[in-house]
Amino acid sequence: MFIKICGLTNLEDAQKAVELGADAIGFIFARSPRRAEPDKVKSIIRELKGDVLKIGVFVNEDAEKIKSIVKDCRLDAIQLHGDESPEFCSGFTGLKLIKAVRVKNIESLKIISDFKNIFACLLDTYSSDIYGGTGKTFNWELAVKAKEYKKPIILSGGLNIDNIEEAIRIIRPYGVDISSSIESRPGKKDITRMSRVIGLIKVLD
Repeated sequence: MFIKICGLTNLEDAQKAVELGADAIGFIFARSPRRAEPDKVKSIIRELKGDVLKIGVFVNEDAEKIKSIVKDCRLDAIQLHGDESPEFCSGFTGLKLIKAVRVKNIESLKIISDFKNIFACLLDTYSSDIYGGTGKTFNWELAVKAKEYKKPIILSGGLNIDNIEEAIRIIRPYGVDISSSIESRPGKKDITRMSRVIGLIKVLD
C-alpha cells in the first residue's frame, strides 16, 4: 500500500514520516493553512535523510512556475489538485504526475480516462469552497467505480485511524493520502497519530 503523508511544513515531521515508512511526502505550494514556501521546502529536502518520493502539490498554477519550483526544490513528482486539463498535464513529460479528481458524484469520474501517462489518480472530496484539505470523506462506492478506469487510485479525504481499515477493505486502492487527521494543528503533525495510522496501514497491507 502506497502511503503519502501530505501537508508537511517542517523537517521534524517530514523526517518522522520517512522513518515510519511513508512512501511519499507532500508539500503544498497552493493557498492553504498548510502552505510551505519553496525556500523552506528546499531546506527540508536538503536535510532530509532516507529514501522517499517528494511531491509538490499545486492548484491551477502556471506551468513554468511549477517546473521552476520542481527543479529548485528537487522534487520527484507533482500533484495537480485544481482544474488542470489533460492537455496541461501532458506538458510535464519525464516527471511523475498525480492528478487529483474532486469527487462530487459519478459524473466527476468521467474525466479520469482523459488523463494519459499519469502516475496515479488521487480522489478527494469535492468542496465548492476549497480545492482540498476538507477532512471529509466522500461516497467510497464511487472510488470503487473509479477503479474501472484502470488508473492507480490514491484515496484521500477524511482518512483517519477510525476509518482507514474500512476504506482499504472496501476499495483496495493503490495508495492512501493522509493529512489533517494526523495534525495537532494545520501544518504540524501529531507524531503519535501519524505513527498509529501508518502502523495500522502496514498491518493491513
